Amino acid sequence: MDKYLIAIGGGEIKNKTTLKIDEYIANLAKMHAGEKRANALFFGTASHDSMPYFNSFRKTYTSVFDIKAEVGLLVYGEMDMQKIADKIAAADCIYVGGGDTVFMLDLWKKKGVDKLLIDAYNQGKIICGLSAGAICWFSDMYTDYEIMRGSSAEYSLHKGLGLIEGLITPHFDEREKDFTETFSKSGFTTAFAVENDAAIVFKNGLLERALSSGGKAYVISKKDGAIFRSEIE
Repeated sequence: MDKYLIAIGGGEIKNKTTLKIDEYIANLAKMHAGEKRANALFFGTASHDSMPYFNSFRKTYTSVFDIKAEVGLLVYGEMDMQKIADKIAAADCIYVGGGDTVFMLDLWKKKGVDKLLIDAYNQGKIICGLSAGAICWFSDMYTDYEIMRGSSAEYSLHKGLGLIEGLITPHFDEREKDFTETFSKSGFTTAFAVENDAAIVFKNGLLERALSSGGKAYVISKKDGAIFRSEIE
């Protein structure tokens, strides 16, 4: 079975600004489900299991696309790991919301959820997410986790789960200057830059295309000190 990963740069699912991208994801989930009703599992770990966030997800994926929406709760101990594992096993699509990327990854690793999600990806379940939920799958992330925690006013690079090799930034339309400066000084020669209301699709680990609900996505590269930007179609 093909392996899909969709990384959404940002947007407001509550206001349906990513609806065209969500439609693409929903169709993949339905293909994965076959004759049964598709099931999408939402993880809001990065937003400390915000239930309003999950309700916004459900209003889109259930009300608009007729996909059953489930939630995986990890932060406050409402669900034991067997229940989480069962929910992952039943899912056709796993969607990870935005928030504090490093908090999310640390908790996933502590509880062993990272391994379950990597296994789900390798089994062909549709993996997707927005902002923190987009960049966590990559080997290297450009993140605002120190800003969110009040420990710094600067963005920083951090290691992700490594399902996709490469550096990525979300919210590129908001961070273009900062990211370009950081990238130019880094040891990376290429990076993915995804704006709000845009996404990039990986099929079997390879970049396949971009999706847009209004935003754009780019490959950023450098050579001989010069920075180049190529839009992903």
